[in-house]
Amino acid sequence: MTAPEMTERTAVEAATRHRGRCLAEVSTPTMVVLQIILGVAFLAFWQWSSGRLIDEFMVSTPLAVGGRLWGWVENGTIWMNIWATVHATLLGFLIGAVAGVIGGVWLGLSPFLSRLLNPYIWAFNALPKVALAPLFLLWFGLGIESKIALAAVLVVFLVFVNTFSGVREVDPDLTDCLLLMGATKSQILTRVVLPSATSWIFVGLRTAVPYALIGAIIGELIAANRGLGYLVQLAGSEFDTAGVFAALLVIAVLAVAFNEAVNVLQRRLERWKVLSR
Repeated sequence: MTAPEMTERTAVEAATRHRGRCLAEVSTPTMVVLQIILGVAFLAFWQWSSGRLIDEFMVSTPLAVGGRLWGWVENGTIWMNIWATVHATLLGFLIGAVAGVIGGVWLGLSPFLSRLLNPYIWAFNALPKVALAPLFLLWFGLGIESKIALAAVLVVFLVFVNTFSGVREVDPDLTDCLLLMGATKSQILTRVVLPSATSWIFVGLRTAVPYALIGAIIGELIAANRGLGYLVQLAGSEFDTAGVFAALLVIAVLAVAFNEAVNVLQRRLERWKVLSR
């Protein structure tokens, strides 16, 4: 390749990179408009292709999904089932998150115990948690308790691993220095360890949110008489494709809402951490 050709190629590559950066740095309102246009285009293609390219029985149509959803809103079915799923998800997430944070902090501050329990913890972590669902049904019955237990067990290890890593990342020289200055263990925990591990903890919480919802949904799919998982299972058993898509749409909206709630909480706590320095 000659020198002019190399120069021209370099200029083209630089122009391509500059165009990519410009597209990635568009303003938030412009990006929202583009996302809406993309969503509308997808729905339009779905509506057009259903019955033409793909059998309507297999994929239904956006209008049929919207009609099914509106019917559930009018007769109140959807609210009862949303509440059942939200109830199980929130309680499971809360129990799993609290247990994960406490366990992560406890073992993160106890090198001996973390080494002693290490093989048992990772062996249990490697176990597919969904396989525990039949056991939870035997222990807790068909009620909401088995769904809460499954959601909690899916959450606890995700939060535990991140909390443990965050606590272990705290500079030991800093804690030793504070001990020499007369700080108590509770002061070190609340002033140094927890603020330093906050980002790690919230990474675990944000990762665990969809898993809590998945645990509740799986529990409802296996055995329940209410909940969004029950709606999916019922619609599927009646070959109601529009009903399945409508329930999945509500589940997706719930997952986004839960994730955004954790983001808001993280931003508030991160602000508190900066102000407290």
